Parts: sequence; C-alpha cells; structure tokens
Amino acid sequence: MSSKRHFLQSGLLAALLAAAPLSVWAADITGAGATFPFPIYAKWAEAYKKTTGIGLNYQSIGSSGGIRQIRAKTVAFGATDAPLSGADLDKDGMVQFPAIIGGTVPVFNLEGFANGELRVTGPVLAEMFMGKIARWNDPKLAALNPGKKLPDTAITVVHRADGSGTTFNWTDYLSEVSKDWADTVGKGAAVKWPAPTSVGGKGNEGVAANVSRTRGALGYVEYAYAKRNKIPVMALQNRDGQYIMPDDDTFAAAAAGADWFSVPGMGLSIVNQRGAKSYPVVTASFILMYKQPTDKQAAGEVLKFFDWAFKNGKGMAAELDYVPLPDALTDQIRKRVWSQINLK
Repeated sequence: MSSKRHFLQSGLLAALLAAAPLSVWAADITGAGATFPFPIYAKWAEAYKKTTGIGLNYQSIGSSGGIRQIRAKTVAFGATDAPLSGADLDKDGMVQFPAIIGGTVPVFNLEGFANGELRVTGPVLAEMFMGKIARWNDPKLAALNPGKKLPDTAITVVHRADGSGTTFNWTDYLSEVSKDWADTVGKGAAVKWPAPTSVGGKGNEGVAANVSRTRGALGYVEYAYAKRNKIPVMALQNRDGQYIMPDDDTFAAAAAGADWFSVPGMGLSIVNQRGAKSYPVVTASFILMYKQPTDKQAAGEVLKFFDWAFKNGKGMAAELDYVPLPDALTDQIRKRVWSQINLK
C-alpha cells in the first residue's frame, strides 16, 4: 500500500483531509522555529522523504523566530518550546500541540572531569548562572562533590543569544528551584543574564560550540546536542533528592503524569516533577498552525507529516534520547486539535 493511500485511510485524518485538493503535491513542507527538536525533525524528514518523496524545509532559527515566521505566514507551521498562551492563540487564530518531549541539560568544559562526574543541585546551579558562584572550586560545589579535586578555574556562563524555547525551559526550571532567580531574573525565551563572565551563542548549536571551546564553561542545551557533540553533562538533583543523568527513560518518567489538556493550548510546564527517576528539566516542543490556513493544501501536508511521525517515528526519537508522545495522546491531538484546522 502506498504511503499516500495509507494516510487517506487513517481514520480521523482522512476525514480532515477529505476536502483537500487532489492535485499532486510537489513542494516541500515549510516550517521554522525551535532548535531544540531540530535533530529529530531532521531524522523524521529524511525517512519521510524516502517514503513519500516529500521533503521538509525546516529553518532551525529559535522559538521566537518560529513564532515570528508563522505570524508572518511565511511557513506552514511554526515550532516553539515556549508555548503561546491560550489568549495569544485565540488572538492569532492558531492551534498548538506538542510534537516531541526532550530534556535540557547543564553542560560543562572542565579538564579532568568526564560525563556525569560532577553533581549539582538546582539552587547551586542557579547561583552559578547568576555569577554568585564564580569559580569551579567554590565550597558549595565542593560539598556536593566530596573526594573530587575541583580546579580554581573561573566559570564562564554560556547562554542563548537569540530568543529561545530552550532558554524558556531552563529559566522556568531555575525559577522553580530558586526564589532568588525567580525574583531577580525570572523566566522567558530571552532574559538578562546576570553573570558578569558570560557569552552568548546562537541556537543550541552555538551554545554547544562555545562550551566545547571555552575552558571552564557552563551552559545549557537540548540533550541531543550534548550527546552528538560529546559534551559532558552534570548529574542534576531532582525533586526527590536523587542525582539524575538525562536519557529517554528519565525524561519519560518526568512526563508520565502530565495532564496536557489541563492548560489552554496544551502549554504545560513539566519541570521539577516528582518521582525518583524523573529528570528535572523536561519540556515538550510545540507546533503552531492556523485554524484557517491560507494554503490549505500545505497545512494538510503538515498534518500528514506529523501523523506519519507519530505512528512511525518513535524508534528514531528514542535513538536521539527524545520521548515520543504516547498513542493515547496523539489520538487526542488528532480529535481535539487537528479537527479545529479547516482544510476545506
């Protein structure tokens, strides 16, 4: 059975797409936004093109850029890790749904220390990113890492220079675990970074590159970028007091109890969740589309792509340590969200 016939026979999606034009679709799907999910979108797109002949032209420009592009109607979908509020979605006439779940991790560059060899708590991490802990041998860090000889090396904070959903996820977590951070810096896709010794990088790619080449660096990236670039990650204490390393299992543990439809637009924060195995900094990456799309055929192709990815992309997601959405949730997305998109 061809992929096209498979799509057209897929239950609700078939009904949604029944009125779409029947002419052969030749153009690539266009999207823009978050760098957080780019590795998995690229992997899905490669497999999808082999199956259907249709490519995905996705601009990995950051969540704020993705929101700007979809509002300007220059792409068929926008992608953001900093979800829009229900009020903003209503104002823009858009829907929003999660596409993938992953984690943001503290990465570092310190000679003599490998992946997972350093432990840190949320409050101490907040002080490091604020510049209040400015050297790697600070007594607070030493107390968390007994028996390890920490060097007297300055900490250089590496952060995103662009508006970023990864930054939103990271600062959402720091605000949750540190009142000082919440009161003085707060959370957002872009914040004023208080550490005097700091440098910005564009995209997760730019932060990963700057951490890799800066001795004493401390930064934050989506886990796939740390794994791909072999950048050491700190073990992070979770809400239950356990020091946790990131992987798809600890991300899944954090996301397990999420009630996605409890928040307008499904824009749920799942940082600092309870559970002995829960990784503390986990987020979904979201897709934005218009309820009344200008190009209905293009919108229909977007839904076909994500329908295919939800059904066939779980193994690819796990390979990159993302967490695919459970079938029960994707069924609800089709029924409760995609049904609001007018393809007639």
